[in-house]
Amino acid sequence: MARLLLGVSGGIAAYKALETARLAVKAGHAVRVIQTPASERFVGRASFEAITGAPVLTSEFEPDSARGTYPGEPLSDRAPISHLALVERAELYLIAPASANTLAKLAHGLADNLLTTAALAAPCPVLVAPAMNDRMYRHPATQANIERLAARGVVIIPPGEGELASHGEHGIGRLAEPAELLEACEAVLAARSGQSAQWAGLHVLVTAGGTREPIDSVRYIGNRSSGRMGVALAARAAARGAEVTLIAASLAVPAPAGVRLIEVRTAAEMRAASEAEFPRADVLLMAAAVADIRPAAPEERKLKKADGSLPTSIALEHTEDIVGGLASQRRPGQVIVGFAAEHGDDAVAYGRGKLESKGLDAVVVNDISRPDIGFGAAANEVVIVTARGERRVPRTSKEAVADAVLDEVRRQREEVDGSARTDTRSAARA
Repeated sequence: MARLLLGVSGGIAAYKALETARLAVKAGHAVRVIQTPASERFVGRASFEAITGAPVLTSEFEPDSARGTYPGEPLSDRAPISHLALVERAELYLIAPASANTLAKLAHGLADNLLTTAALAAPCPVLVAPAMNDRMYRHPATQANIERLAARGVVIIPPGEGELASHGEHGIGRLAEPAELLEACEAVLAARSGQSAQWAGLHVLVTAGGTREPIDSVRYIGNRSSGRMGVALAARAAARGAEVTLIAASLAVPAPAGVRLIEVRTAAEMRAASEAEFPRADVLLMAAAVADIRPAAPEERKLKKADGSLPTSIALEHTEDIVGGLASQRRPGQVIVGFAAEHGDDAVAYGRGKLESKGLDAVVVNDISRPDIGFGAAANEVVIVTARGERRVPRTSKEAVADAVLDEVRRQREEVDGSARTDTRSAARA
């Protein structure tokens, strides 16, 4: 994970910077925050300090008790110059929100506060997310400032359109959502690390959420899956540079930006969408909780207790094995990862059985008997089962679990590519 410096300028959208910091820390990044004095009118430094676990600075002249270090790092033996040390050690500098005034200062190289001074001294990528009233954003001066920054290599995260802070006003100028800000940061980090080159051109197909099998027009048989794990996988794969398609059933969380979304409801719809998308996929991550059973004869109307049409028993039938069916149709080079939500001590053994019986490359097993992980929780703890052995991922965020799963996918693909090169050389020698 990376060292991220977050610069917060004055504006009502500063509250979104708090959530951005929280998401970044949750994803495993070490975060430091610089605020302008004006931003403290909207969000106090204590809130950022509580989230990041590090002191917040607002002036070049105040001492930094962390001595330029990021959370998790040992303290330096000397007190550095704060506006140089923080950004010198940062792997990325995100300024969000960037007010019209801050954009103008950045575009013209002014350095009259800690945020702008750090921007001038930044050796790392700088990302700027404008946020302001739509008239201010559309003004030719603001647009010229944005163009000037972009021409210098600053990454501009464009604002969204919608309701603005001024009552009754609607237009462009809303700060991008926190998840979008983090995704933009991680895309830049991935590109710098060379990770995006490894994933560029790959199509990753992810399924997420829990299917709902109708009993009638109101009731259904379902499960407790929120879709968080699948959404995290889709977001992290997109951040690595892959083309991602997400087939989602009844998500309780927003789908990530930058992925192609296909919404389904039932196991049959999930199967049809998966079969349509699978042939062009390089990787399948089957994280959805697909119902194993469904009503054999669902009613299109609402069944009512009053008229006796609501039965006390329902005839059920098994749904199709989606991942097993797809695995039987796989082409050479495709990597398929299944997921197994199990209860109790035999979870890993069941996952290994699933790996072998369905012909998968890996199975991610989590124990749903624990209330602090699994369904609906932000954290997870899993065992990744492969033909080579087992890798335990201790309790962590689902985003970090997603990274561990994608690392295993990358290893599997490297093995396939290595075997293919060996076969080619052997054939040439023959």
